[in-house]
Amino acid sequence: MKTLVAYYSRTNITKKLALEIAEAVNADTEEIISKVNYDGKLGYVRAGKDGMSAKIIDLETLKYDPADYDLIYLGVPVWAGKAANPLISYIKQNEGKFSNVKFFATAGKSGFEGAFKQMEEFVGRSPLKTLALTTKEVKSGEYKNKLNSFLE
Repeated sequence: MKTLVAYYSRTNITKKLALEIAEAVNADTEEIISKVNYDGKLGYVRAGKDGMSAKIIDLETLKYDPADYDLIYLGVPVWAGKAANPLISYIKQNEGKFSNVKFFATAGKSGFEGAFKQMEEFVGRSPLKTLALTTKEVKSGEYKNKLNSFLE
């Protein structure tokens, strides 16, 4: 099965998880890079504002076509209870190209349900599985059992 892990990560928490998933399932990785600057404190504020509005933004050129994959893992941080705009923009840019999907999200504390619901609406199908991890879980490594279950 040909597998892709496509993810956006502002602080490298989601990236750490994405790379671990990709290695475990022998997948290609697509880091989604925003043309909007979300770095630093000002970027954090911009991210929250954009997250609430579900604004579609411009992305850097992508390497892979999701239509070429049997399974796609979509990874995202939660912004203001929603999926981060760069991932939503990626989904919108590749509308109709997703077959089987699994969603994973990272957040400070909460907002996973809203992010997953939004991703499902944009993808147009329900995920096979979801994985929700807090920043604390990822930083401490306290998520291996949840990850193993997600990968099955």
